[in-house]
Amino acid sequence: MNPTAPSTAPAGALTLAQEKQVAAATALRWVRDGMLLGLGTGSTSAQFITQLGAAVQAGLKVQGTATSMASEALARQLGIPLVAPQRGLRFDLAVDGADELDPQLRLIKGGGGALLREKVLETASDYLLVIGDSSKLVPVLGRFPLPLEVVPFALPWVLDAVEALGGAPVVRMAQPGAPDYYYSDQKNLIVDCHFEQITDAEQLATRLKTIPGIVEHGLFIGLAKAAIVVRDGAALVLRPGEAARPATDFTELP
Repeated sequence: MNPTAPSTAPAGALTLAQEKQVAAATALRWVRDGMLLGLGTGSTSAQFITQLGAAVQAGLKVQGTATSMASEALARQLGIPLVAPQRGLRFDLAVDGADELDPQLRLIKGGGGALLREKVLETASDYLLVIGDSSKLVPVLGRFPLPLEVVPFALPWVLDAVEALGGAPVVRMAQPGAPDYYYSDQKNLIVDCHFEQITDAEQLATRLKTIPGIVEHGLFIGLAKAAIVVRDGAALVLRPGEAARPATDFTELP
């Protein structure tokens, strides 16, 4: 029992917040009774969780696992049944936002500091559906700083190694101008790397994996099966290397 929210909005400019709402409503069209869902983190994912909660209250039968403590708290507040991590657990569908995505659906994620849990959960999903506003689609990744989750002890050496790669690393602070570092749900640090343009995401991902102390990086490659991006009031579906198509062309998962 899904809400009947439309997947498109009247032609014309929408605010980014409105675009997030349209993207979330479109993703909800493909949620089915009995699904086990991965629940993402961030402002767009919060829109999806909120709309999913309304659908659950209206009778939709699903369960989920959240990629962050914040998303878990929101899901609990809305009455979405949650499942704890366990062996053998796989998700029918994960719905999450992205900080950037390119036409091949390579992603930068981690602006909300949840990249480790996001990558763990989305690797355990049969289908990752990305939702985003019009600002998220870019021709080349890298303008948004690439987050890394880093073991605190290893921080000085990680900064040296990333600097050598041209990443201009900056340790994320708890608040702008605050003296305290931001810590992830796993009590690790987040380092934001300013590459500006990432021309070879696969190679960079491989190199970052070899640096001791980096728990995970925010490049998500080969995970997203489709993305919903709202442009000019309409929800469009993107798949790797394919032209965008209206979401109304699809009656089931793209």
